[in-house]
Amino acid sequence: MTEITKHESGTGAGQEPLPKAEFAFPGPLRDQLVAAILDGSKTSTTGLLIGYERDGEPLPVVGERAAVVDSDDRPVAVIEVTDVRVAPLGEVDLAHAVDEGEGFTTVAQWRAGHEEFWHSPELRAELGDDGFTVDDATPLVLERFRLVADLREK
Repeated sequence: MTEITKHESGTGAGQEPLPKAEFAFPGPLRDQLVAAILDGSKTSTTGLLIGYERDGEPLPVVGERAAVVDSDDRPVAVIEVTDVRVAPLGEVDLAHAVDEGEGFTTVAQWRAGHEEFWHSPELRAELGDDGFTVDDATPLVLERFRLVADLREK
C-alpha cells in the first residue's frame, strides 16, 4: 500500500531540484499516505525490488532527499532517507509495519493491505504483468525516512 511508485525530477522549496517521491497512485490512498507523512506518523515505506529493477532505478540512499507530491502533483513535503534495506516479504517486522503510519497493529494486517495494493490491476499494469503476485520470498525495499520540511502554504 505505501509503495513509492516512482521518482522523477521535481523541485524543492528554493533548493536545487529534488527527486519526486510519489506514494501509491493519485487518489484517496496517496492522500492518506501524504497526510501521515505530514503529521509524522508515517516514517517508513515499502517498495517492490522488481519495480526498481524494471525501471532501472537505483535504490534509495541514506541521506538522499525527495519532494513528496500530493495527488495533484504538488510538492508538499521534503523527506530524507534514514535507512534502506532489502529483505524478503516474510521477514518484515512489526516496527516497520507500524511505522508505515496506516494504523496497522500486526504484521498480518500490514501484509494483507500491501498484498491488496501489489495485486491491484493498477500495479500489475505498471509492472506489465497481469498475474503478478508476491510470496514470503519476494524481495522488498524497506525504507525509513524523516520529514525535513512541510512545503504547504500555512
